[in-house]
Amino acid sequence: MIKLLLVDDHEIVRTGIRRILEDIHDFKVVGEVHNGEEAIKFCRNHAPDVVLMDMNMPGIGGLEATKQIIHYAQDSRVIVLSVQKENPIPARVMQMGAFGYLTKSAEPKEMINAIRKVAAGQRYIAPEIAQQIAIGQLNLQETSPFEQLSKRELEITIMLTKGTRVPEIADKLNISAKTVNTYRYRMFEKLRVGSDVELTHLAIRHNLIDSDNL
Repeated sequence: MIKLLLVDDHEIVRTGIRRILEDIHDFKVVGEVHNGEEAIKFCRNHAPDVVLMDMNMPGIGGLEATKQIIHYAQDSRVIVLSVQKENPIPARVMQMGAFGYLTKSAEPKEMINAIRKVAAGQRYIAPEIAQQIAIGQLNLQETSPFEQLSKRELEITIMLTKGTRVPEIADKLNISAKTVNTYRYRMFEKLRVGSDVELTHLAIRHNLIDSDNL
């Protein structure tokens, strides 16, 4: 029996996924949570086999939650579910140690196949995602400017573009506000932007975030 945790801040999304999975005889949805903090806590206490992780959520978000689950709950394997198909997020997530990456437009059959492969210890990347990663590696001139950011800088970038304030970011990442601002100004220099608004516009332009979720 494959034990599954669903992580998404939209109840309707979790309900839809649960209805698909509960009809599969060897799947069991053992938990549903609505943010990254709860996902980390659940995995440390219950160790589900596979975590279906949304990327864009309030709080620390899917990227940081995935990172911490990989570190603290190594028996739980993460499959990221996201609307984002283009780098740098998919490549970074897989490099970080996630076992799978699917788009939210994936057919139920593909999701079921991905879960089985990941539960068996194999990695799974949706074909269109794998193609985008390959193209990005081959054509360096068209890579996203966000590729140059470190993992921590990318995490903070995503939080800033969601309107999260510096003190809140510091609290969620267990670092000081001064350290957050140091990362922030370093990111601004690398990306050649002068404000959080410019940062958000750049992120939308390069498909780092979905403007519909802002």
